[in-house]
Amino acid sequence: MKRIYIVRHGETFINRYNKMQGWCDTPLTEKGIAGADQVGEALKDVPFDIALSSDMKRASDTCDIIIKHNVNRDEIQHIATPFFREHFYGYFEGMDSDAAWQMISGPHGYKSHAEMLKNESLDTVKDWIKEADPFHDAENAKEYWHRINKGFKLISQLDGAENILLVTHGFTIHSIADRYSDFDIKERPRNASITVMNMTEQEKKVVSYDKLKL
Repeated sequence: MKRIYIVRHGETFINRYNKMQGWCDTPLTEKGIAGADQVGEALKDVPFDIALSSDMKRASDTCDIIIKHNVNRDEIQHIATPFFREHFYGYFEGMDSDAAWQMISGPHGYKSHAEMLKNESLDTVKDWIKEADPFHDAENAKEYWHRINKGFKLISQLDGAENILLVTHGFTIHSIADRYSDFDIKERPRNASITVMNMTEQEKKVVSYDKLKL
């Protein structure tokens, strides 16, 4: 069995400014760096066999900070991959989040992002993001999961790797937990939080979500 410790990157400037951040990227804030250090301390005694991250700098930097704290820090290989990038928001990248979500949810009768999430599946939301994008560049659910599943295939091929660090993004962790757990999850995980997944050849199962320590 593989045990995957899925961490959301530390706070970035776009997080701080409440803007949409998928494939666009901004640096970690001082708070974000401190959060990465804190989660590194929380996970320092987990003997990671390998570390993966999104290839976005905010995730890669968070991963490197976590590795510096780890008991296996001198042996851990870090693989940055586009497979575990955040959802691509297309036209909405960098836009004020409240304004973007109003454009996405409004045509379907919702006044807010929170109201939409209470009533609609995350895959429906992904499809609506692409639908609302004037250029239709944003990923829909099918496109998103096709990419993410390539990431899980990569993990399945890591022979001998049992304890795996994976640093990725808020909507992606929310989506993974929604699909592979029995939890009723309506909120994205916090920056620098820990979600744990067990993965076998037969199944993937998220066993804890959005924790600041193990």
